[in-house]
Amino acid sequence: MTKLRQEILSLMERNGRIDLSELSVLIGEEEISVLNEIAAMEKEQIICGYHTLINWEKTNIDKVSALIEVRVTPQRGQGFDRIAERIYNFPEVTGMYLISGAYDFMVSLDGRSLIEVSRFVTERLSTIDGVLSTATHFILKKYKDYGTILSPEPENERELML
Repeated sequence: MTKLRQEILSLMERNGRIDLSELSVLIGEEEISVLNEIAAMEKEQIICGYHTLINWEKTNIDKVSALIEVRVTPQRGQGFDRIAERIYNFPEVTGMYLISGAYDFMVSLDGRSLIEVSRFVTERLSTIDGVLSTATHFILKKYKDYGTILSPEPENERELML
């Protein structure tokens, strides 16, 4: 990977909304060169999308997030991929990872309530052929997500001495 691509990716990962002209100045390249590299990386699926990080606790929208560990039996000749595809194609699934340890997958999931997430796990996820067991962990509060601190800085609780 070229140095130009590494610099573009590093800066864009921290700020996906960075202005093209600012990005070009920071890297020290012409805008057209940076634009062409970004377009090429999108075509090659190095850059796969652009997302907005939202602190849902500050909205009045009901949203529950969960991390679900899934243990499966890999399928002959296809390993984990076929089962993974069945799981990540559900619209509720926001992330899917093959992991090491006692479980095979970590699935991140969003729903409107604890019951909705629980139903998804028991009625849809657990019924997939090859799924042996699951363990659900509800996210109660996010302090930091994708490198961004979501909680406000703690106030200084010390009293001023005059």
